[in-house]
Amino acid sequence: MPTFRPFEKNQDKASPNRNFAPITTELDSKERLLVGGCRLAKLAEIYGTPLYVLDELTIRNACREYTKSLNDNYPGESLAVYASKANSSLVISNIVASEGMGIDVVSEGELITALRGGVPKEKIVFHGNNKSLDELYLAYENDVIIVLDNQNDIDLLKKITSLHQKKARLMLRFTPGIECHTHEYIKTGHIDSKFGFNLDELESVFNQLKGIRWGRLIGLHAHIGSQIFEVDPHKDLADVMAEALQIGRKLGHSIQMLNVGGGLGIRYISSDDPPSISQWVKVVSESVVKSCRSRSLELPLLMCEPGRSIIGPAGVTIYQIGSRKEISNIKTYISIDGGMSDNPRPITYQSKYSACLVDRPLADKEEIVTIAGKHCESGDVLLNEFPLPMSFKDEFLGVFSTGAYNFSMSSNYNRIPKPAAVIVNNGESELIQRRELPEDLLRNDIVPDRFIAKG
Repeated sequence: MPTFRPFEKNQDKASPNRNFAPITTELDSKERLLVGGCRLAKLAEIYGTPLYVLDELTIRNACREYTKSLNDNYPGESLAVYASKANSSLVISNIVASEGMGIDVVSEGELITALRGGVPKEKIVFHGNNKSLDELYLAYENDVIIVLDNQNDIDLLKKITSLHQKKARLMLRFTPGIECHTHEYIKTGHIDSKFGFNLDELESVFNQLKGIRWGRLIGLHAHIGSQIFEVDPHKDLADVMAEALQIGRKLGHSIQMLNVGGGLGIRYISSDDPPSISQWVKVVSESVVKSCRSRSLELPLLMCEPGRSIIGPAGVTIYQIGSRKEISNIKTYISIDGGMSDNPRPITYQSKYSACLVDRPLADKEEIVTIAGKHCESGDVLLNEFPLPMSFKDEFLGVFSTGAYNFSMSSNYNRIPKPAAVIVNNGESELIQRRELPEDLLRNDIVPDRFIAKG
């Protein structure tokens, strides 16, 4: 059976989304796996498992490539904005801010994390299709860009701003009506979407916002999906957005920004072949320039919102192998000490991953196994029919490309505590998120007096 060797593939250091593993992945003298100069098995022994490991250099290289590619390919102003829904923490916010990027957020929690993580207020974009009054007030109070997703956003902001002099900075989201080949659950650019105003509503919304005292419309936003390997839909998107920009400006709005969303895919398995960051940015930039110039429009600030392609490749999750069940002539199950609560993507999206034994990554594959999680669900399967060497109880398994939508979508299903997370760089590891303890899960439980036995 072929051996999975993430460290032997020519690493694309400028575009980590094209790699199986973090760009610092290598072998030590005993052919054991290292990331960021740290031996993965040793990290598991120190911090316990399951364990999220993030490689700092992979994150920074992806951030730098987005900024560099925008500067190289777009003649106007530009800003890459990290989509923090992929993985939100104080440390990640700090890294992104230190690389000159902004952040987009979709909740009060993500907004507070970005602010306390050091992201400049003027570089924060607040999304969401059902923002609460409290969330909108926090965004308004901090002068972040508020994306108007629907009429409810407009109505709530009118209430919030009625007693204040400051104008809200607004961006208008609409559905561009563009299909892309991706998982049905994560297509957001087609007409049947919960996000944004419909195209045929745009002119009416522009007129409604004309001359308002409580805000100023500074940008337009559209997004066509996630984990996309195609670039042509972005050409179509640029044309639709430029047309909307022209209409908005004709109706008196000083629209300065076009936000094309994100969506660039990453490599999870060998058949995945995403474009590089620079290729994606080049197509987006050239398409926006062409579409604007064909309409004699002054170039807007070009904004994009990469998430998965920045943080996904930087992540490895380490598990410890436990029980083994062999069903003759049918299947062999290898169980690990995590599963759908720390990575819900396989059971939710049928997502596939690549993995290996972290201390024996070069060992020949001797059997086909199914890696099962420990949760009380038959569908809690992390890797189905996956080739591995003969493995043993207590060995450590590393699953790659888990930086995005693993921690951020994690849960306490079966009352299992969430894993710890560490960041690695230059042979050093640092804890960035503490492991939950079982007692932590009782913190918010309340037992009314009538349930307490009387003495």
